[in-house]
Amino acid sequence: MEQKWQFAVGDIVKLKKPHPCGSREWEILRVGADFRLRCMGCDHQVMMGQRLVEKNTRGLTKKE
Repeated sequence: MEQKWQFAVGDIVKLKKPHPCGSREWEILRVGADFRLRCMGCDHQVMMGQRLVEKNTRGLTKKE
């Protein structure tokens, strides 16, 4: 069974592959059909589809 993550704005997600800067951690800035993510290493922002984020997530740290 596929694991379902509960994503929310402000959470930190750890993805499978690192960003070119070397960081694997991304802050979620927007959720929906597309996610806006900000790299925790270099502040670069990207848009990714929800299914791609769910598939590549290896860890999730909830916002306090």
